[in-house]
Amino acid sequence: MPSNNFFFCQSTLNAVSLSPQATNEVVGRVPKATQEEMLAAVDSCSRAFRSWSETSILSRQQIFLRYQQLIKDNIVGKAAGFSCASQKVVEHTCSITSLMLGETLPSITKDMDTYTYRLPLGVCAGIAPFNFPAMIPLWMFPVGMVCGNTYLMKPSERVPGCTMLLAKLLQDAGAPDGALNIIHGQHAAVNFICDHPAIKAISFVGSNQAGEYIYERGSKNGKRVQSNMVLRGAKNHGVVMPDANKENTINQLVGAAFGAAGQRCMALSTAIFVGESRDWLPELVERSRSLRVNAGDQPGADVGPLISPEAKARVEYLIQCGVDEGARLLLDGRNVHIRGYENGNFVGPTILSNEEIFGPVLIVLEADTLDEAISLINRNPYGNGTAIFTTNGATARKYTHEVDVGQVREIFLIKDARIKFYFKVFKLNWRFGCF
Repeated sequence: MPSNNFFFCQSTLNAVSLSPQATNEVVGRVPKATQEEMLAAVDSCSRAFRSWSETSILSRQQIFLRYQQLIKDNIVGKAAGFSCASQKVVEHTCSITSLMLGETLPSITKDMDTYTYRLPLGVCAGIAPFNFPAMIPLWMFPVGMVCGNTYLMKPSERVPGCTMLLAKLLQDAGAPDGALNIIHGQHAAVNFICDHPAIKAISFVGSNQAGEYIYERGSKNGKRVQSNMVLRGAKNHGVVMPDANKENTINQLVGAAFGAAGQRCMALSTAIFVGESRDWLPELVERSRSLRVNAGDQPGADVGPLISPEAKARVEYLIQCGVDEGARLLLDGRNVHIRGYENGNFVGPTILSNEEIFGPVLIVLEADTLDEAISLINRNPYGNGTAIFTTNGATARKYTHEVDVGQVREIFLIKDARIKFYFKVFKLNWRFGCF
């Protein structure tokens, strides 16, 4: 292969099997990059950096203007699971001429001015999880590259195809060879990214355990590390007030808890019913029971399979642990059988009275007052996001100011218009460089 090619072909001697989650039949293999291949990929990025960083900002902007249009023409609305939200970051990169503006301060002292420039770092790297195979890589390499950096991307070994497709479209948009390289692998690839001296910055989205490891190892090697830990460590609470619109609230709770089989970083893991709203629980259970579990590409499917047999086993194990520890099992989604997909990783909607699980499982708690609900949430160290369902503006304001959680959403009705506001940043992730 040419030493500065856009794609890096890997050997197939050591590979990870690819299996659709609904059948678990092996349909392909993802080659793990060898040490020599990873070194060649970084070297390709390093050689491309000088010319790419010196390319005018307007030329880089033009490439990403073409890129967002290629994504729109070739993927949006055609590829399963690819939403318009995935391309919005790419559209945002097209405003780079404003985002890269520096600052000046004239006459800081006699005959002296100060100037601030925003300059690229060099080779940057991204490590993405499985659950958003298009959107999260698009959070990473387009932003880094449009600023003049070159990029080494490691997609999840479970869903590599989407990143490869996105890379091909970027090449078609005019990105030069070497500006983006992709490696596949698991632990060895992550360690390589954390250790290689040419890599100046790392962006990671994934589990808490992996995020802390990457942050500590990468930081020790002098790298800038953004470690966004949102899988399993992220907890999202919804508070339901008695004055909320019941129909709207139940619909949103069901969608937020069980959409994408609960494998989203913003999936609602816990609903806290305040006061008389606890009487809505039977309706929530029935609405959840009516969801259709099936393969994600089947018409009418509401809840698809989990990512792997190991994920299914873990969810079922944690459900049983919750029951053994005294949780009330209001809806049991275990042992679900889907005709034609008997070997799939399916767990149906499940509702427990406590325990928090990264899967299609909603935990319901009860509180007598809003203050008690806020106290419950603030005691959880993994405050990722939260929402309050209410029609009272004063209640929403009190909640926003007193809850200690990364992102706050207020959902309330004013003259039948649903209003949503977002505030704050991630809670625990402050110390891991995620701003």
